[in-house]
Parts: sequence; structure tokens; C-alpha cells
Amino acid sequence: MKPGPRRRDNERGSATVELVILTPLLILLLLFVVALGRLAGARIDVDGVAAQAARAASIARSPQAATSSAQQTAASALSSQHITCAHLAVSVDTTNFAPGGSVAVTVSCAVDLADLTGLDLPVTETVANRAVSPIDTYRTAVNG
Repeated sequence: MKPGPRRRDNERGSATVELVILTPLLILLLLFVVALGRLAGARIDVDGVAAQAARAASIARSPQAATSSAQQTAASALSSQHITCAHLAVSVDTTNFAPGGSVAVTVSCAVDLADLTGLDLPVTETVANRAVSPIDTYRTAVNG
């Protein structure tokens, strides 16, 4: 019976060296995955918040009330979901604010990525979504 292949002495410790070299790369990969997850989650949340704000604006009785309602709804929805935006912008388009028309709301949230050091990412990344909600055809609106 022949003995198995002999291990070469010059390969001793090579696994340790490989691990030391690969560990920083694996950490950077993990940070990148965390950043992608944070941005994907923020996009999903902003989509929902924009829809909520558009719905709140569509049931208001005036364009001014629609704007105010959309802004308050967006801020409270983000707060209740424990989402912190470095900068939150809510834009309300009430040009078609009439029975049978629609109201559009755009919500922009700057997601903070500053804590993910080691990656060449921007400090904040803005995610935005626009949602449109119809205004009831058979209701009365007060313009002004």
C-alpha cells in the first residue's frame, strides 16, 4: 500500500495568509450588501409613504388642505415606521384638483449612508417616488 501524497512543508500557514487577505474584502462586501439593503428598504418605504400621502391629499377639500395633509401624512408615516431621512421633501401637485381629477405627491428621502465607512459611497443617497390618487367624481370641492 502506498502512502498518500505528502504535504509539502512550504505550504504551511497558507490558509491563514489567505484568510487574512480575504477578510477585509469580505467585510467590504458585507458593508456593500448592507448599503443595498438599506436603499432597497428605503425605496419600498418611500413608495408606501407617497401612496399614503397622495390618498390623504385626495380626500382634502381644497388644494391648500391637500398640500398640508400630504406633508403631515408623509412625515407621520415615516416617523411611525422609524425611518429617518437626512432630508425629507414632499411635493404636491394640485393642478388637477377638482372632482374627477387627481392629485400627485412626490416624496423624496435622503438616506444616510455615512456610517458605512470603507466604501466609496455618497454620504446620502436620495430615493424618491411619485404617487397619484384620484379625486372622487361625485364630491364637492372648495377651490381656493
